[in-house]
Amino acid sequence: MTKTAPSDTLPPKPKPVIIELSAIPEKFLEKGVKASQGGSVGCLYPYIETKKLLDGSNVFYPRVIGERDPNNPEDWRWGFNWKEKHNGVWKGKSIGSISPGAVPMIRLMQQQGATKEDIIAFIKKAKTKKTSPKLDVCKNFDNTKLKPVLPDDAPIAVVLFAGGGGIEAGMVQAGIRPVIAVEFDPNKPDLSRAIAKTHHRNFSEYGCRVVQLTVQEVAQSRFLGFPRRPDYLHASPVCANFSQAHTAKAGKGIETADDLTAAIAIAEAIRQLQPRVFTLENVPRYQNSQSFAIILDALESLGYHVTYSVVNMADFGLPQARRRLVLIASKGFHVALSLGTAPCGWYEAIAHLIPTMPDSHLLPKQQQALEKFLAGNAPTPLLIERVGGRTQSKYKPGHLPCNTILRSHFTDHKGCNRSKFADIWLPDGTVKSLSIQGAARLQGFPDWYEFPNETATAGSIIGYSVPPSFATQLFMSAQSILKGAKV
Repeated sequence: MTKTAPSDTLPPKPKPVIIELSAIPEKFLEKGVKASQGGSVGCLYPYIETKKLLDGSNVFYPRVIGERDPNNPEDWRWGFNWKEKHNGVWKGKSIGSISPGAVPMIRLMQQQGATKEDIIAFIKKAKTKKTSPKLDVCKNFDNTKLKPVLPDDAPIAVVLFAGGGGIEAGMVQAGIRPVIAVEFDPNKPDLSRAIAKTHHRNFSEYGCRVVQLTVQEVAQSRFLGFPRRPDYLHASPVCANFSQAHTAKAGKGIETADDLTAAIAIAEAIRQLQPRVFTLENVPRYQNSQSFAIILDALESLGYHVTYSVVNMADFGLPQARRRLVLIASKGFHVALSLGTAPCGWYEAIAHLIPTMPDSHLLPKQQQALEKFLAGNAPTPLLIERVGGRTQSKYKPGHLPCNTILRSHFTDHKGCNRSKFADIWLPDGTVKSLSIQGAARLQGFPDWYEFPNETATAGSIIGYSVPPSFATQLFMSAQSILKGAKV
């Protein structure tokens, strides 16, 4: 799958007027891009822009801290070229300045054998598409203070591995009624019960019943008491063994018997319930597992149309870089994730909350990160992690999405609360401690969602959850198709 993690790009510090602009393609025409009839099917290529300044120095765009990652679309400008025959002569044509967020879809279209005309049409649409106000997550955080009221005939959904209800929060924002949520982790029974209690507090008014059993246990009863043919069935199986942080000697997660039995239970749920739409979310490595293959086999054997890819949720308005595998399956009609929205920086999302956050001070390593940044950049708000930062930058400027929010940020290795997990440094020297409310906003939670007071439980809900703002976009895309489908 395409890697879509965003780079640590930064706007250049103001310098003399730019007098030259050039694009330098790294690749132009690749081998094997011509169809069997001799016509070009086109080529997607990365390039960088060089701006020459009055002092003679060159600046390269996109700006990147450290080495430019060849597998990161955000580290490059993008273009698409092809050849057309005019009066017997082949002439090259190209389109530049393609959004990095459109690159995974273009690559998928190429893999699926789409014609160059279809790809060009998609690129032109992506370049001209205007964001729907309803899906402009970053601009509409303040519109989520009131809890949605759903009609009696709202579509219904069943959720497996529900956690605290991030996916359900996104569902109700999209007009969908969650009716059953299965949530229990035998490895963390106390935490799991606390999370289930929070879930009940937030979604009981919609008639949602929390089943505090494992999905495997529910599958043994053949999902007795669950609605057949629900509009939606969602699963976010436990991802710990497939996460980047949980690796074996070869750098790969260890797939366990629990992972496999969970996948078998999900496959059984699909067979028993026959949902109109099935969705799944997990970490990117899950796509290479035997567990994922079991679920795919079940969907394909039942005649579902399946689409899946790794997406960066920052490309859908979330003020957080969060790469996840997202699968959408439907029977009798086709559902696909809509195009993303404009990126949103973390500062824009929580600026109004910062004055209410408690004062803090930087740890020595945070201070080092700050000094490193200021050595080459103008002062700007920075979100600086107190933990983590081993595999990615410890700080994020305000115009960029923040790093992926994890449960481990809020608890130590013993599961105890961390009183502080990240700090906000402002150009006037003020330092604030990121609050749970601020972290929830960065995870796309609506204001009406009620968190428990305990940091470990609230942080676990935030870290475990599918970002509700992304889930809303996912299900609004499905809703627009589902309403007109006769199944």
